[in-house]
Amino acid sequence: MVEADPGYAGVLIAVLGGAIRVGTPFLFVSLGECLTEKSGRINLGLEANLIMGAMSGYGVAYLSGSAWLGVLVAGLTGVVLGLIHALLCQQDKVNDIAVGIAMMLFGTGLAFYLGKPFIQPVAPRLPSIELGAWSDSPVLRAALEINALFVVGVILAPLMAWFFRYARWGLLVRTVGESRDAALAMGINVNRVRLYATMGGGFLAGVGGSFLSLYYPGSWNEGLSSGQGLMAVALVIFARWNPVYCLYASLLFGGAAALGPALQSVGITWGYYLFNAAPYVLTLGIMIATSSRKQRFAGMPGEMSNI
Repeated sequence: MVEADPGYAGVLIAVLGGAIRVGTPFLFVSLGECLTEKSGRINLGLEANLIMGAMSGYGVAYLSGSAWLGVLVAGLTGVVLGLIHALLCQQDKVNDIAVGIAMMLFGTGLAFYLGKPFIQPVAPRLPSIELGAWSDSPVLRAALEINALFVVGVILAPLMAWFFRYARWGLLVRTVGESRDAALAMGINVNRVRLYATMGGGFLAGVGGSFLSLYYPGSWNEGLSSGQGLMAVALVIFARWNPVYCLYASLLFGGAAALGPALQSVGITWGYYLFNAAPYVLTLGIMIATSSRKQRFAGMPGEMSNI
């Protein structure tokens, strides 16, 4: 084992490690929102999918002893919420944004109610890859610890980009998202495509929630999400609806959130709470910078301009 004092140089490593840990939920939720928005629908209710996924995944992992079973159930919970959201949005004169807000309130309230018995019990954690086993420094070892779900997300991002560009269903999703009228003229069932896209996006958001409770921070409590589901909407806009860019943007958001703890680890405590607000400031800045009534952003699905 190598003993090392990371010092200030270790801040960069700590930020990188934190970017991976904190950015993983962002990655899965943003990929889920990207899939949904590519079909021409926005889902603000993914915050509920994230929280319900965290609660259900933790509860199932605790009761079954299997963290991976908890991840699967978390994803299926997101599918159910996505199904409800999609069915509601298919009704006449129903607004996607209003439904998303209602689903967010419903899902978070339900998660808090059903999750009360799981606040104290300890569930098994997801496995991780120890890249810092060579060092005796706990800072370096923690920073270089990569969770298996992050690896899955890194593989999933380019696969989703390929899906949108070459797969038949991916092209159907893009067609529906670009123009509902054109899709209907081609004989495409718009409601069915959006239903499946919303359910798939819900699954990914639920998996992202399971990461929060089963790995980092690794417990279930009512303040677990901190609005990451809502911030994912801004992240997708920032990534220009590109799954690979969602990966990069997730690491950026995760690194911003990890900056405060990384500086604290080397004794810099002034402005700690200000640094902790960095992801929210970044989200606000992105929303302001991308607000425009005169132009359509590159990569933006055509139907999104009608919401």
